[in-house]
Amino acid sequence: QVQLVESGGGLVQVGGSLRLSCTVSESVVRFNAMAWYRQAPNKERELVSVMSSGGGTYDADFVEGRCTISRDDNRNILYLELNNLKPEDTAMYYCAASRAGVGPWSDSGHEFDYWGQGTQVTVSA
Repeated sequence: QVQLVESGGGLVQVGGSLRLSCTVSESVVRFNAMAWYRQAPNKERELVSVMSSGGGTYDADFVEGRCTISRDDNRNILYLELNNLKPEDTAMYYCAASRAGVGPWSDSGHEFDYWGQGTQVTVSA
């Protein structure tokens, strides 16, 4: 069974930065796509950023250039760098992996087969 383990979340002030990591139990290049999602309390899950196996990326509109998704193929880690954080970025952030899914990518994440347990990001005003 594939395992995805997120880390790197925490409490940060407005305008601060964090780098989230997702360590994967098998080679990340075996997945057609990997993504970061987030879910805030009392809100629906939403897509943050996606990276395809070929390295192409897609960011949600609300990212506005503040997030960068990247991947270390040798260490099997997916990253999400978050910059200029806002209080509305407060959420649980989840890593997801898809064997064969293709875009367009939904906020529901039904295209993704495997999910991590999440890492909490809290932005204080």
